[in-house]
Amino acid sequence: MVKYQDAALDRTFAALSDPTRRALLARLVEKESLSVSELARPFPMSLPAIMKHLDVLSDAGLIAREKIGRTVACRLTAQPMEQAMDWLNRYARFWSESFDRLAALLEEESWPKPQPPSPHSPSVPASPSRGVSARGRKRSGPRGPTRKS
Repeated sequence: MVKYQDAALDRTFAALSDPTRRALLARLVEKESLSVSELARPFPMSLPAIMKHLDVLSDAGLIAREKIGRTVACRLTAQPMEQAMDWLNRYARFWSESFDRLAALLEEESWPKPQPPSPHSPSVPASPSRGVSARGRKRSGPRGPTRKS
């Protein structure tokens, strides 16, 4: 049976939904471990706001924090992202297979080949919309009164 509710997966996607949290994770990819103040440095927000983002990432299991003296260091943990990628890959396979079936169908269809224009026919065939309509165009009436300032 397919499992539709997975709290860990929900927390992972919720944590990844915020651009600030994704940027924090991207900084942790560049360096194995950064202090909270180093992580917060490029962001135009307060340290308590960064701490709230780090709490969300930590609750989702995307980062691990370690306190060394007065410094809290953060490092990336990839296991929850692997679960998210497995979930996404299931849908990627679905779409890939669907597009493969569509391509196979289009390849087996015999499409009519365009006929080269004959020397006696015009290069652009006339469309039915170029014909003259039965009703003439209705002309507008005389100009109405104008307002004077």
